[in-house]
Amino acid sequence: MTRFTIAAAQYPIEQLASWADYAAKLNAWIEAAAAGGAALAVFPEYGAMELAALDPVSMGDLAGSLASVAALAPQVDVLHADLARRHGLHILAASMPVRAGDHFVNRARLFTPSGKVGVQDKLIMTRFEREEWFVSGSGPLRVFATELGNIGINICYDSEFPLLARAQVEAGMELLLVPSCTDSLHGYWRVRLGAQARALEGQCYAVQSPTVGEAVWSPAVDANHGAAGIYGPPDKGMPADGVIALGKVDAAQWLFGEVDLANVAQLRANGGVLNSRHWAEQPGAKPLPDVEVVDLR
Repeated sequence: MTRFTIAAAQYPIEQLASWADYAAKLNAWIEAAAAGGAALAVFPEYGAMELAALDPVSMGDLAGSLASVAALAPQVDVLHADLARRHGLHILAASMPVRAGDHFVNRARLFTPSGKVGVQDKLIMTRFEREEWFVSGSGPLRVFATELGNIGINICYDSEFPLLARAQVEAGMELLLVPSCTDSLHGYWRVRLGAQARALEGQCYAVQSPTVGEAVWSPAVDANHGAAGIYGPPDKGMPADGVIALGKVDAAQWLFGEVDLANVAQLRANGGVLNSRHWAEQPGAKPLPDVEVVDLR
């Protein structure tokens, strides 16, 4: 399969009362993605932080909310694996804090209908994560070979650093997923411009999925602004501005858009420009980070 529909979530952070409420919410969202014809559903960075509301004692505390949400990671993953299997969808679950030894990392997980799971940790942390929240960067950087194609993940801030996506391109990436969580439109635009630049440089697709809405009860994800977007390089067969689909800022919704990964190979071979091929002509273009290719087929 090279041509398929992607659903990118503009996912609202809500103060849920119980695990049952969370499970019902996820079920409804995935059912809507499947009904819209999606083969891949993409959720945002830190969308799982709404689970902190299930522990009223710690939800207003930065450190406490990390621990309470991380403790639910196995339960969250079982739910997503079941939804992927039942609906025949690939699902990038909302990233969440996961305990790694004596610290926490920000982890995204890609679930396949067959039951295989790919894991990508955020590599480069924002000032808030490193100075106030004490979430640590991790790795390695990966590309996932799936039935849909070769998928890479740059979690939010990671998309603003071109060598990461470039290394993934050289490892075969055709589609870059950019789950994001930004508390201002400045942040949203930084990540959006990063995603679009990575699509241009790598002659590939990039998909941004943000958190939206106000959550005054949470010191971690209290304000969330942005819009989902599906982007390609502005070249032959693509929109002139590279924007394949774009959501309404701050609305809670799925954004649907169709991609055809056959376009990636065609543009890299015979585009109006050959950014991907000519990357190496830049002074200092090497070395690149190591990339681990994981087979999820």
